[in-house]
Amino acid sequence: MSQLNKSRLGERSEKNHERLVARASQFASRFEQIKASTTVNFRWYPYDTFANLRHLAPIMPGEFDALLNDSLRIADIGAADGALSFYLESLGHQCDIYDHAPTNMNGLEGARTLKRLLNSKVGIFDIDIDSQFKLDRSYDVLIALGILYHLKNPYYLLETLANKCRYMLLSTRIARYLRAGGPDVSSLPIAYLLSEMEANNDPTNYWIFTEAGLRRLIDRAGWNIAGFRSVGETINSNPRDNHHDERAFAVLESKAI
Repeated sequence: MSQLNKSRLGERSEKNHERLVARASQFASRFEQIKASTTVNFRWYPYDTFANLRHLAPIMPGEFDALLNDSLRIADIGAADGALSFYLESLGHQCDIYDHAPTNMNGLEGARTLKRLLNSKVGIFDIDIDSQFKLDRSYDVLIALGILYHLKNPYYLLETLANKCRYMLLSTRIARYLRAGGPDVSSLPIAYLLSEMEANNDPTNYWIFTEAGLRRLIDRAGWNIAGFRSVGETINSNPRDNHHDERAFAVLESKAI
């Protein structure tokens, strides 16, 4: 962990993450204005990345919240156009983006264009995070939001990152039923492997875990769960139907650091 004041980890400062969420809306407006006023020959990432902060806020543990007083080194894994990295940089944090151009929706041109427009120092690293990748540096916080179910090898990702960082903010799609009308399997530690175009016509969707399966994966890959919640369709979720989409959000603490 890079130069954090560990003596402060037990303090409770509930206002830190609340400020983080509150300031995001102002940055998001500026962020969208910049994109709208810029002529590009690619598609911007279309989803609201900043909404993740609102989903994470209720589960922020005091130890993590206290860290937000410091300037942190943050890695954003599978960052799309890098919205969170650029926002966190504006608050004084040092951020790096790790994504893979062939599977990024615009080949990382969105992130590179925004870096130039924002006069940003965010690092952008094109690596295959679904292969035997390595990070050359350690971080205070890792962000891996909405990426796990896009990976063939989610276990490898979590296990590798557990040795590079103390905290991780994670989200992924989960399911309580494998098909509509089937049995509730949410208490079983399993995952469903999607066919190529089964979910949202997206061939980069692979493993949809049950909540029990996700918790088992997190534990075996070297992490403790410091906070957990699910949002969306939390009653009848299944892997394939977009209107039965459930998302798990977690704050993880490495067992190795």
